[in-house]
Amino acid sequence: MKIGAHVSTSKSADLAIDRAVEIGAEAVQVFVSPPQSWGFKPLDEKIAADFKAKAREYNIGPNVFHAIYLVSLGSDDDALINRGISSLKRYMNAAGELDALGVIFHLGSHKGKGFDAVKAKVAEGIRNVLSESPDNVYLLLENSAGMGNHIGSKFSELGSMLREIDDRRVQVCLDTQHSFAAGYDLRTPGAVAAAMAEFDKEIGLEHLKAVHCNDSKPELGGAVDRHENIGEGTMGIGAFEAIMADPSFQEVPFYLEVPGFEGKGPDKQNIDLLKGIRKLASLSS
Repeated sequence: MKIGAHVSTSKSADLAIDRAVEIGAEAVQVFVSPPQSWGFKPLDEKIAADFKAKAREYNIGPNVFHAIYLVSLGSDDDALINRGISSLKRYMNAAGELDALGVIFHLGSHKGKGFDAVKAKVAEGIRNVLSESPDNVYLLLENSAGMGNHIGSKFSELGSMLREIDDRRVQVCLDTQHSFAAGYDLRTPGAVAAAMAEFDKEIGLEHLKAVHCNDSKPELGGAVDRHENIGEGTMGIGAFEAIMADPSFQEVPFYLEVPGFEGKGPDKQNIDLLKGIRKLASLSS
């Protein structure tokens, strides 16, 4: 179980590895373009080579990309769908260039029509993305917190999407805060076991390839996407002790997306908290 973090690529993508080393992260998640913009600048060959060389030198990985937030494949706007597909293709190919595990993205909203009404359209868009993507890069569907009409707050919806697309490159990223906000209790070993039993039934544990590790500002079932530092939210430190001790997560990389104790994003303090919990989990297993 690697403990990683979302880190900045400001000034140069390879600096993400330096920033990971500074805070003790063992893997990174990055944006390779502004997350609220359609703009995308192709990766410079030297920067890509430096990223990969540093990742090998410091044993940082597996590394992932997070897609921009504007992608909405269930939209009624064909132009918006096509822009989202193009963005995901660029990200998937950039991930291949940097030897990344995959690209994590939010499935977006069904705009009140319901999941079943947009499932085929979203699946068609994803198949379009995969048609021009590397064979060795995952497209990771992230579960949502349930706010608004967002797709994927229920494990059954993610499982249904995987079966509809039927491509080995489509896998899942589980966000702990989103799960909790969507009503999946993760605060005790028994609750974690029950949630992951449902995950296995609806999706299959073999499809879990990444974890976004975040405490929650909202209460259980609050249906709002608001992250908190580890142990500072409504889930509490016990939740992460239960999660990291559960067999479902033993071979899955964790990526922090927390605000940081100084408000600057994932930091050494959050990393060290998870490393301490991981050590205790390994001693008790």
